[in-house]
Amino acid sequence: MTERRGGLRLVAAPAVYLTVFFALPLVVVLIYSFATRTSSGGTELRDWNLDAYRKLGDPVIRDIALRSVILALTTTAICLVIAYPFAWFLTTRRPIVRNALLVAVMIPFWSNFLVRNYAWRVLLGSNGAVSQLTQSLGLGETRILFTPLAVVIGLVYGFLPFMILPLYASLERIDDGLLDASRDLYASGWQTFRRVLLPLSAPGAIAGSILVFVPSLGAYVTPEILGGAKTTLLGSYIVTQFGTARNWPVGAALSFVLLVVMLAGASLYFRKGGRTL
Repeated sequence: MTERRGGLRLVAAPAVYLTVFFALPLVVVLIYSFATRTSSGGTELRDWNLDAYRKLGDPVIRDIALRSVILALTTTAICLVIAYPFAWFLTTRRPIVRNALLVAVMIPFWSNFLVRNYAWRVLLGSNGAVSQLTQSLGLGETRILFTPLAVVIGLVYGFLPFMILPLYASLERIDDGLLDASRDLYASGWQTFRRVLLPLSAPGAIAGSILVFVPSLGAYVTPEILGGAKTTLLGSYIVTQFGTARNWPVGAALSFVLLVVMLAGASLYFRKGGRTL
């Protein structure tokens, strides 16, 4: 009984925190998604209906959702391609070098995410370092800012550590003896990767992909700063509904659906990847 009471005390504070700052706001968002929008742009909590959810099928929202999914998938794929060899490189280094590289991976977290995005805005601008480099090479001015490419660059930079760390944790636990046994059986490098390394590191790849895809899908800061009005994604559209458009029910419905997708991704992470890391 004493141990049970001690356990309840330990979980009481986190439970209250999650209830107040997560569960209750989620309930409020859900309630507003069924509310009625007046002709003057107000929101009335009566005459509950599904109009906001029906509006999610509009072509404009479908196009924005499709664009968001494509950019999130592109970001995830690029992060995976970059992170996999780097994570494997980490596992083959001496501890002192490995720790230094891990610190380098986490250094971006030491600065504000907003500041980092504005730094990319300067780099990718018409007078930025990238454009000046192409001009010096005789390739002319490079216009990357306010394009989907700029958004992908910003998202990859921002979320790449979330791919590297789970992959490294998964690869680091692979027994080197399995790789040696594969070579002893005359397996080629590709066969060793496909039949030994890839299956054993799959949990880390799944976890990293979810940790990158989910926040990329609902990203707001990076698309807003680097993409501008030409690259409206779900995050920006939701903010517009709560602000300029004054259509809280649609904003709430889209927020709730997006949150459900994120929770599903987090659940998949804990089932497939999180327990192995």
